[in-house]
Amino acid sequence: MTEVALAPVRGRDRIDVLDMMRGFAILCIFYMNLPAMMGPMAAMFGDIRALGWSGADQKAWLFMETFLEGTQRGMLEMLFGAGMMVTFAKAMEPDGPVAVADLYIRRNLWLLAFGLVDLFLLAWMGDILHIYALCALALFPFRKMKVKWLLTIGLLFAAFQFVGGAVEYVSRSQTQATYHVAQEKQAKKQALTKDEAEAVKTWKEKEKKIAEGDPMIQKLTKDEAKARDGGMFDYAGFFISTYMMINAKGALMFGIIEAFGTMLIGIALWKLGFIQGRRTTREYVWALVIAYGFGLTARYVGGLERMTFSPIPKTLWMTQEFARIAVSLGHVALINLLMRFDWGKGLLSPLKAAGQMAFSLYFLEQIIGIWVLYSPIGLHLPGAQGWAYVMWQASVVIVLLLIFANIWMRLFQSGPLEWVWRSLAYNRKQPFRRGKAQPA
Repeated sequence: MTEVALAPVRGRDRIDVLDMMRGFAILCIFYMNLPAMMGPMAAMFGDIRALGWSGADQKAWLFMETFLEGTQRGMLEMLFGAGMMVTFAKAMEPDGPVAVADLYIRRNLWLLAFGLVDLFLLAWMGDILHIYALCALALFPFRKMKVKWLLTIGLLFAAFQFVGGAVEYVSRSQTQATYHVAQEKQAKKQALTKDEAEAVKTWKEKEKKIAEGDPMIQKLTKDEAKARDGGMFDYAGFFISTYMMINAKGALMFGIIEAFGTMLIGIALWKLGFIQGRRTTREYVWALVIAYGFGLTARYVGGLERMTFSPIPKTLWMTQEFARIAVSLGHVALINLLMRFDWGKGLLSPLKAAGQMAFSLYFLEQIIGIWVLYSPIGLHLPGAQGWAYVMWQASVVIVLLLIFANIWMRLFQSGPLEWVWRSLAYNRKQPFRRGKAQPA
């Protein structure tokens, strides 16, 4: 038997465009995470106006909802699938060594451990690492599947969401139509049928819930205010208990299903040569036009529907997941397209360092957002400062992290947590500083 030497992908073996995409995604995901860190949580789980709703806030929220929400996560999921194909290329051989699978499992078990640290020590309820690790343990056998099946399975969740949303859309449309008929009859002081009376009751209840808020969210808001003004353990306990609450409602299950499907799409994109820049410029232009054309339009319309704050039927119930994947794909196409031009490479080049230490930056974002800016033991900044403020504050932090990453990667071969993770996964200390040879 031939022994295969396994080592992390470094230097010229790395694919720059993947690092740049990863850097873009891991930095911009802070725009999505900071509102929950700032609070109140009602803005994330209930009324988006709870964070602030000035004219500038409305524009900022709609921009984030259209261009960013869920798409950075989508890119990371695609890159996770593609990254498996890069890191474990030896496993594609017919007699791929057992050592490859052993490393893959060990690597992702450690990723799960890091995710649990993020959840229960840093108290970040929005952690994605444990979800990705759980998905990864089932992802490996799909590495040899044909592209058509990867895409079919990968889009199943979006298809189910579309069907379920369509059923809800039709039902709500019927309720709305019946409610309008009932309103006309009430204006004429005519008697209502049983269905019409039921439609009026249902519609009024939904309007009241939107106006006054869900009782569960109201309780959450009170608990949050108390925790943010309490001690460190009260504060951390609130975030952890919120994570447990949303998981009790199926968030973990849906998170795994969503991530796993998008990872399969990432593997397909790798096999097609799309994600790593091997398609033609014309193909990237068409992908950009189609993906953004559908995705951004659907998400913009969905955002406007949400901003009505009324129980009208919403197209986003059907398009939400397809549009998220489409815009994520559009981001991938755009970055690959920019890489075709010298000015584009120059524009994106700072993101390379961020992508190479994305794991460390992800944890730094939690430390800054949860513990430095808003915790009782940190700066303890007030919440509900508005969506426009979120964009400004997140942008400042992102710029600082980008500068830090570029300085760090000039001195070291990897980020600090990447070094720890690789050393644990490979069962040996990895090189850290620049210029040092890899240990035998």
